[in-house]
Amino acid sequence: MKLKYILTISLLAAGLTAVRAQEVKLNIPGQTPSAAPAAPAVVYPDAQLVEEFGWFMGKRVGLTELAFTKTEVEAFLKGIATAASGKDSPYELEKIGPAMDEFMQKKQAAYLGKMKSQSLAASNAFFTKLKENKSIVELPSGLRYEIVKPGEGAFPKATETVKVHYTGTLIDGTVFDSSVQRGEPAEFPLDGVIPGWTEGIQKINKGGKLKLYIPPQLAYGDDGKGGIPPSSTLIFEVELLDIKATPAAAAMPVAPGAK
Repeated sequence: MKLKYILTISLLAAGLTAVRAQEVKLNIPGQTPSAAPAAPAVVYPDAQLVEEFGWFMGKRVGLTELAFTKTEVEAFLKGIATAASGKDSPYELEKIGPAMDEFMQKKQAAYLGKMKSQSLAASNAFFTKLKENKSIVELPSGLRYEIVKPGEGAFPKATETVKVHYTGTLIDGTVFDSSVQRGEPAEFPLDGVIPGWTEGIQKINKGGKLKLYIPPQLAYGDDGKGGIPPSSTLIFEVELLDIKATPAAAAMPVAPGAK
């Protein structure tokens, strides 16, 4: 389970900027405006600092994703207090360990199941809306594609290697991978990437651009990769720069989006 957390002091800077933006400036004719007084440094009580540290640790270990009940949260805090006091574990780790692993696995499975259901519901709604776009072609596999700019010449085969520029996004617009942002094209043997790519890139020829709308079963299925949640529909905008023969001993690359 990938647990994400964000902690940044830029929030404090943003708040300070907002306060400064509201300061009233007096411009008296013939008088040089004096420099605005520096804002006093914010002093936080120790209790607030510890509270923030607790929030940070809670986000880091993924308490929200684990969906603890009120009673479970109280038990968790009791364990924290025991550790903070320097006392030994309240139970024998060797004995309780397997049961604790099973409990946490169930929590993780419930979280992933919830994410899967949400992703599938969002994907179904997305593809239903996508039917309104008549320029999008739907293939029997479930893959959808749209030609953005036709290319010229031959189309790539599944046994060949393609050189591409691409940007991959989730259906909410979140970019999870982009050779464009890295400023360097990528090369992939077409039979070594996700099925949606293998099938989709063969629909454009050299110099062309297309968009791929890849359902979960042609992407990473129930698994997540990098910033890709389980059961996600992926959207790729791809420019095919070149087509090459795949060397016989070429190492299999990481598929687009996998980090």
